Amino acid sequence: MQNPPGGARGKNKGAGGGRNPYQTNLEPADLEYNQNVASGADDRQFATTLARGFEILRCFTAVRPVLGNKELADETGLSRPTISRFTYTLVKLGYLREDPYTAKYRLGPAIIALGYPLLASLTLRQAARPLMNELARKTRSSVSMGIRDRLSIVYVETSRAHRPWSAQLSDVGLRFPIASTAIGHAYAAGLDRVAREALLNEIRIHTPATWSTHGERLLLAREELTRKGFCSSYGEQHPDYHAVGVPFGMSSQGEVVVFNCVRQIDLASRGSVEKTMGPQLAAMVEQLRGAAAT
Repeated sequence: MQNPPGGARGKNKGAGGGRNPYQTNLEPADLEYNQNVASGADDRQFATTLARGFEILRCFTAVRPVLGNKELADETGLSRPTISRFTYTLVKLGYLREDPYTAKYRLGPAIIALGYPLLASLTLRQAARPLMNELARKTRSSVSMGIRDRLSIVYVETSRAHRPWSAQLSDVGLRFPIASTAIGHAYAAGLDRVAREALLNEIRIHTPATWSTHGERLLLAREELTRKGFCSSYGEQHPDYHAVGVPFGMSSQGEVVVFNCVRQIDLASRGSVEKTMGPQLAAMVEQLRGAAAT
């Protein structure tokens, strides 16, 4: 019997056999979500075939950009013949392309074209870019703008200091869990009461293991934002980095937008994060709100 989409995730942990902190496709929260929601169990309106095609595309990451039918079958729990039909179709549609050196597959250019209309419609990105560039330069950090994707925040714009580690922390398309990150906590804290309670309940029900680890801190996010003007994270996502997050609010396109600022621990003490980096990000977001309102 075949597993539902995402049902076998976690068997293969990617390069080196360990969890990569920057590739949240393999995050425990994503694995839980796939098992509890994305399978479409008991949902008669759920198009399982379509979901399987998308789950195959989600298997590809920056850590594992090339995958064959066997690896995709291991990741998804689908049979090799079923995977073969999916990959053949996805190649024909341009969403996958064959790798000439390995006879395996890479994501195709159609993936970029699929996402472009969303990015183009987020006109706040253009207004935010110079402010983000300036803050990244001034704080020697990575500054990103994100929106919600499932139970994660996905980056839609980013600016970063020219440092060797910065590309790992910020790039368009990177996703980080709401429950364990400053940007996620800021997103939750910035919602109105009804929307925030719905989000917290979704995390609690659909990702119980994630909730047991991070739920208590997440429940305090609104109080932290009210008290400090930003939410902070000190190693919850990765032990080598400090981060702060500030919600912007609703964009003109109806997306709830949030910003973060991330810096390596050896460049930012907790004290400097609280006294400098957090307030500077809050000031940048407030300046952007003023510009967007005019």
